[in-house]
Amino acid sequence: MPSTPRHLSTWNVATYAISALQCVCVSAVLLAIVISYVLGSIPVADLVTRRAGAPNPRDVGDRNPGFWNSRSVLTRNQSLVVFVGDLLKGVISVVAAQELSDDWRVWFLAAGAAMIGHAWPLFARFSGGRSVLTWVGAAIVLSPLPAAFCVLMFVLFWAATRDFSHGVKIGVVLYPFAQWYAYGAWQAAATGVLMSIIGLRFAMAVGFDSIRAATPFARWRDDAAHDDEPRE
Repeated sequence: MPSTPRHLSTWNVATYAISALQCVCVSAVLLAIVISYVLGSIPVADLVTRRAGAPNPRDVGDRNPGFWNSRSVLTRNQSLVVFVGDLLKGVISVVAAQELSDDWRVWFLAAGAAMIGHAWPLFARFSGGRSVLTWVGAAIVLSPLPAAFCVLMFVLFWAATRDFSHGVKIGVVLYPFAQWYAYGAWQAAATGVLMSIIGLRFAMAVGFDSIRAATPFARWRDDAAHDDEPRE
């Protein structure tokens, strides 16, 4: 019986190895995305306000279930828990992706999945916050030096003016430019995609939510929320 040529056998082994490596890479990407989305979907503000017996942040202020709006119904320490929790969504998601893959694009996909999870959470009927703090947490891990520079600019501006809101905006605007300088245009462009998620969520809060409030789905969601409330 003729033996298989040595070069053909080697070629088959190499092909199988490449196929297996591709499967591992795809699995790592999917796992990073799933972990990040589920983590981002944890409704931290809802859990903290419920634990504290405070009003649901969706019923007060701008109805945003995030740190900034929940401050009006929580104590300082309770608000800090929301702040850290939303921040850690981005941090842990990117760190987990870095453990699964050496490809920076996978890290950004994980960050985006965490932000999407926060904005459209699986555990809160796909009605979430703006993903700002989740993005900040991810940005700190993705690009530490640009993030540190922007934090420094924010601190200096806030110390000089005591204007927190504009200080944050300055830091956010400077971040992609600092990232471009430190890591190149591709990562800055990826950051632009992440920031567009925040922009979309803000746009929905301004315009789309008023339209969605008139839909049957919104009425069903409100009825379901009332059904979940404890009855006396």
